[in-house]
Amino acid sequence: MTRIPATGGRFGEGVLSRAAALVYTLLTVELLFLAGVVPGLAGLTLLERDPGNVPLAVACLLPVGPALSAAVYALRRRSRDLADLRPAAAFWRGYRANAGGVLRIWTPWLAWLAVAGLTLANFGASGLPGWWAALLVVVAVAATLWAANALVITSLYAFRTADVARLAAYFLVRAPGATLGNLCLLVLAGGVTLVASEAALALLAFAVAAALLRNSRPMIAEIEERFTR
Repeated sequence: MTRIPATGGRFGEGVLSRAAALVYTLLTVELLFLAGVVPGLAGLTLLERDPGNVPLAVACLLPVGPALSAAVYALRRRSRDLADLRPAAAFWRGYRANAGGVLRIWTPWLAWLAVAGLTLANFGASGLPGWWAALLVVVAVAATLWAANALVITSLYAFRTADVARLAAYFLVRAPGATLGNLCLLVLAGGVTLVASEAALALLAFAVAAALLRNSRPMIAEIEERFTR
């Protein structure tokens, strides 16, 4: 009897299965992110866009750091095997492991943004020359790009906070493609917030985490080659 050769692969290896696994992972990560930031997000949406509310808005953003870090961790460790698809477990494992380290980076960065925001909001009364405002914006953008690098590093590796800070600053120059990519991401995030709201940006957290990972691939590759062996 003639045997008919098998033409199909194993279950879970098809394009549709992989796409379904990716969608499931992204949706799970997004829902868990939202669960982690609900208190701060609720407060943020209730605040009026008034300069006096800048400190309160910054305080509402504190839970975002650990939740975004957990999302990055879960997406980095995403399994392509449908039999081992556990994004929720990866998210909470990353949250527990990295929350403390992320907050040691996230909190000073938010504090600096609060100072810069209040200064810019009241710049007319400060008596400072106009170029100070431009300098503050440049420093705030640079600090945000540094914080993005630091968040990714802290999410994926167990380095000391001082080492994370140095590596994050080093890779701003060492990996210009990643820095430019994160700058574009920052502009898009700011645009979404201005046009829509902070809640709309929160609904795209899975895309922000995925973009951070993609932009950081050169940095991740060099860290694993030079600093983790």
